[in-house]
Amino acid sequence: MDSPEIIASDVVGRPAFPHARLLTRLSYAAMMSLSIGMNLLPVFLTTLSRLYGGEAGLTQEQLGRLGAFVFGGLVLGILATGPLADRFGAKLFAVLGNVLIAVSLVGMALAPGYVELGVAFFFLGLGAGILDMILSPVVAALNPGNRSVSMNLLHSFYCVGAAVTILVGTLALSFGLGWAAACYMLIPLPLVLLVAFSLLRFPALVENGVRMPLRELFTRRWFGLAVLAIFLGGATELGMAQWLPAYAETSLGYSAAFGGVCLLLFSVAMALGRMIISVIGHRVDPITLMKWGCVASVVLFVVGCFFPVAWVALTACVLVGFTGSCLWPTTLAVTADHYPNGGASMFAVLAAMGNAGGIFMPWVVGAVADVSNLSWGISVSLLAPLLMLPLLRAMRRT
Repeated sequence: MDSPEIIASDVVGRPAFPHARLLTRLSYAAMMSLSIGMNLLPVFLTTLSRLYGGEAGLTQEQLGRLGAFVFGGLVLGILATGPLADRFGAKLFAVLGNVLIAVSLVGMALAPGYVELGVAFFFLGLGAGILDMILSPVVAALNPGNRSVSMNLLHSFYCVGAAVTILVGTLALSFGLGWAAACYMLIPLPLVLLVAFSLLRFPALVENGVRMPLRELFTRRWFGLAVLAIFLGGATELGMAQWLPAYAETSLGYSAAFGGVCLLLFSVAMALGRMIISVIGHRVDPITLMKWGCVASVVLFVVGCFFPVAWVALTACVLVGFTGSCLWPTTLAVTADHYPNGGASMFAVLAAMGNAGGIFMPWVVGAVADVSNLSWGISVSLLAPLLMLPLLRAMRRT
């Protein structure tokens, strides 16, 4: 059965852009490629602590800093690519992002020390950031009829890629293959994509070729609310995702391999949530959908961090993936609907702020865990969906 993406069409029903369906599906695959950088690290946190920290292991803050390296590169890639893509087009950056991911995986496998590992993670994040920035406006340009549906479907493939990455990492742990082998096993996807993208033409990223300048966007109150909302959406998603395997192992008493399975289930839950929205999204008000996602996420954070029965707490943590799944892509979609001529630069600002939440919250979780424990550290993440609720009300009123 064909996936339910909506392809831009002209008045007689033919695709409005050559190879639009193929390019859309390759964009889905590229979303899987960028998710490698975001999801390989959490599976191997305790393994990397032993490999690069000696007898004492790395501190919680040092482990959190590795995630910050990834997201630092991600945000830099997003911010640098946005204005350049408006000027030079999307194709160059779709190819470059996959090149950086493939090269960085090799660097991560061969890194001799913590510093070199951090550098490799930074460039992995840089490649992922380039793709994260370019894929959303490409899919929005190809699917103008229903951006909320197509954007949630695109981002569901981030979760599919996360599930594949986590599965590879978990199998590598289970069979004793090691960190380097897991990195090498993930290289073929970005290599295939860089070849495929190099052979196709990409669409213009704004309607009618006229882009709204960023300085004008920043004068719009609604856009400011959207920027804050996507920051909190990223913090909601990644505050839990980055620390879930370590939490399952160190606080709930499960094995390292099972911690990877938990993150796999988290990604499956998030993919399922986004795919459901891609089917029903045209019948549900997107702001209302995000409100319910925020409320449910707050409740699940409380249960996941403090419920005394381990399997109940772990189930709640996994379900945060489902309830928080709509926050990031739906914010992108409703903003693109408000400002269809925002161009790549608008998507760059939004993606950078969402990923800034992904830098900020995992670091805060690690810092709080160092002075207390990981349960209290992860519980801080519930502030993100809680604070997002008044922003959503304001977006509706404005």
